[in-house]
Amino acid sequence: MTISESTFNLSPEFFSEREKTLVTSGALSASAFRFSTGVCGLRLKNEVGQLVLLPYQGQQIWSAEFGGRTLTMKSMFAEPRPGRSYLETYGGFFLHCGFTAMGVPSKNDTHPLHGELPNVAYDSAHLALGEDDKGAYIALGGKYQHTMAFNYNYIAQPLVKLYAGSSIFNVSMTIDNLRPKEMEYMYLSHINFRPVDYGRLVYSAPCTPERVRVRKDIPSHMKFPPGYREFVEEMGIHPEKHNVLKPELPFNPELVFTITYDADEQGWAHSMQVHPDGSADYVAHRPSQLDKTVRWIARPGDQDACGFAMPATAEPEGYTAEKAKGNIKVLPGGGQFRADFQIGALAADDAKQVEARIDKILRDLPGAA
Repeated sequence: MTISESTFNLSPEFFSEREKTLVTSGALSASAFRFSTGVCGLRLKNEVGQLVLLPYQGQQIWSAEFGGRTLTMKSMFAEPRPGRSYLETYGGFFLHCGFTAMGVPSKNDTHPLHGELPNVAYDSAHLALGEDDKGAYIALGGKYQHTMAFNYNYIAQPLVKLYAGSSIFNVSMTIDNLRPKEMEYMYLSHINFRPVDYGRLVYSAPCTPERVRVRKDIPSHMKFPPGYREFVEEMGIHPEKHNVLKPELPFNPELVFTITYDADEQGWAHSMQVHPDGSADYVAHRPSQLDKTVRWIARPGDQDACGFAMPATAEPEGYTAEKAKGNIKVLPGGGQFRADFQIGALAADDAKQVEARIDKILRDLPGAA
């Protein structure tokens, strides 16, 4: 519950090559700049880290850093590039994907890779300073209206909240169907952490082939080395073998799972990449909002990514394939979609507490040993 909040409307005119502070409140601050590519960047900071966001390009979180550590995947792009082509400006920490379609399009699909949302130009953006039950925060929000006559008319409103003194931040996405008619939709939260050799993947889902399902179809734009298909087949039988990120595992070009999670008493499911030093990367989501979670690991050398928990409405095979599986959701006329996340970094002691919480969820499952 928000106790108090002040908002400040942004304008592209605020962003120039020279970074300038827009607002401060205690240890919380926001500053505006432009990348050398011309893309607007907004830096949110607190005592322990910072986020760099793209307020007018998908409202992506381009990078995240906490405790002096970069959380964001290694990519081929030092800076975001202007435009909407997904693979021509890829490497952000968090991308909203969807909403009219999502995933890798097949030959029968007309939608772009991961839909219209990842790099879309936002109509407006705003800063917020406030306080809620988690404490003082600084936030970025915005609005994008997607309209196509006789087909779609929705408003997307993302929000990122960075709290004072916290290395865990909140992300939400709310989408309102403005039409009186129902609309089909797909959504994926593409959260791209940097993998750590010998990191452990710990999560509130039993690691069985039925609950951690490997994708065996390889997208047509991917090239793969000898032995890759055999590796994928092995992961389908023994998915537990990927739970420790051993450097010799051939995540090249990628390995993709779809996972069905269980939640705690508050409705949150939990995922971590636990580092060898005991600290961890962390994602929490609500399976009641997003009933499938995609796991994407790609370690081809010039890129290094571990999307260990990317909650979604469907598997990432594109509209036609997901329609055939019955995975397309429907938003009623005038209805609203919402997704909530808690994301960031955990110190070793906090990671131990979350791991104990995950262990309890798994112990309490029917039939658990």
